[in-house]
Amino acid sequence: MATVKVTLIKSTAGRLPNHILCVKGLGLRRIGHTVEVQDTPENRGMINKAYYMLRVEG
Repeated sequence: MATVKVTLIKSTAGRLPNHILCVKGLGLRRIGHTVEVQDTPENRGMINKAYYMLRVEG
C-alpha cells in the first residue's frame, strides 16, 4: 500500500473539536511531529478536514 508523510505544522489549540480528533486519529502529537500513514480514503478524509494544520508529502 502507498503511504503519505503527514506533519503537524500548526497548533490544535482553539480549533474545532472534530479537527483536533482528526489530527489525533492520524497519530500526530505535537508541532513538527511527522508520521507515515497509509493512503486510504479514511486517512485522506482526516487530512482534508484539518488540511490547514498539516503538511502532506508523497
